[in-house]
Amino acid sequence: MGMTISEKILAKAAGVEKASAGEILWAKVDKAMMDDILGPRVEIAEKLKSLDKNIWNKDKVVVISDHYTPPANAKQAEIVKFTREWSAANGIDNYYEFVGPCHQIMVENGHALPGKVIVGTDSHTCMYGAMGAFATGVGSTEMLGVLVTGEIWFKVPETIKVVWDGVLPKGVMAKDVVLKTIGDIGHAGATYKAVEHVGTTIENMIMDERLAISNMAVEMGAKVGIIPSDEKTEAYLAARGITDGYEHYESDADAVYCETRHYKAEALEPVVACPHEVDNVTAIKNVAGTVIHQAYIGSCTGGRYNDLLEASKVLKGRKIAKGVRLLISPASKEVWDACEKDGILRMLSEAGGTILAPSCGACLGLHSGAIAPGEICISSTNRNFLGRMGSKDSQIYLASPVSVAAAAIEGKIADPRKYL
Repeated sequence: MGMTISEKILAKAAGVEKASAGEILWAKVDKAMMDDILGPRVEIAEKLKSLDKNIWNKDKVVVISDHYTPPANAKQAEIVKFTREWSAANGIDNYYEFVGPCHQIMVENGHALPGKVIVGTDSHTCMYGAMGAFATGVGSTEMLGVLVTGEIWFKVPETIKVVWDGVLPKGVMAKDVVLKTIGDIGHAGATYKAVEHVGTTIENMIMDERLAISNMAVEMGAKVGIIPSDEKTEAYLAARGITDGYEHYESDADAVYCETRHYKAEALEPVVACPHEVDNVTAIKNVAGTVIHQAYIGSCTGGRYNDLLEASKVLKGRKIAKGVRLLISPASKEVWDACEKDGILRMLSEAGGTILAPSCGACLGLHSGAIAPGEICISSTNRNFLGRMGSKDSQIYLASPVSVAAAAIEGKIADPRKYL
């Protein structure tokens, strides 16, 4: 009986020949990521000091201030200051701030590599699965153990195999693919399981699109959302000067899956997740005409270069509707600079969009775009929970960047295909 990608990565990390779903293994961690919101705060800093222990490997720890940057008030500024000073005092050279959401920064800077075990104090750490890594979010207490020992235990997850074959129609993006998948599996349907995304549709996707898919694995309850690394992964890394130090894995032909789902890309149309659950998914035509007040394109899910490029194609030469706010937050400074250089930000701005700093702020209502009572927002982010982006008396719809752009033009939810 063969092994899945996840089983192979965990077996290697645990120093055993074979791993099977349900086993408990102690795995060595290749990278540990902390952000400012759940990172080296009192829970970790004081306890680490009280244990009188050193960090097991400072080169394998990455700290990124992203949720509270730029700070909106003194409390947020204090947290970022603490995070910065703690990292310096503990010799963490891999510290970043004011450059964008942690997950994009991890990928851009080569901290997320194929075949590695990565943990982070943010639930969307699963995004690195798009690089072929076993990556998952952990709590502060678990992270404390990792900082001290460099190890963590896992129950080897069962794997759901999701196969997408064919070519996506015009106006349909990776966000539609993952929302459709989440709608079918359910918000808890993959709890503590790995979701392995394969098929010709996935193989033909650029890395920006793959990252969007793996990012949202946790919205199914999944431990990881993994995509086999391939020549596109290699090319993406090589462009960043990384040509070795990682290993490709693929599932064996006789690997055991707890479930397999098959989809045809040509049959997919633009979809939207309706309030207040990510799995409350329907075709966008079923809610077309719903009036919106804010449209948001950004975050570690929907703010990469390709996302802004495709949105700009919809908005080019057009204006957003009167009374609608269109906010754009590039996923990183690198993305911001590339989009500025190529004129994408100008097109978005000329359409009436407001360009924000690369940050997590608006995604979870911390700053830079919180919504008021009674307002409706359509967003390319990853969650639409009650009160996620501001008032608990507001509503959030999740959609692809092109669908968000189309809604901004009409002032109501709309099918983006008419603009392409």
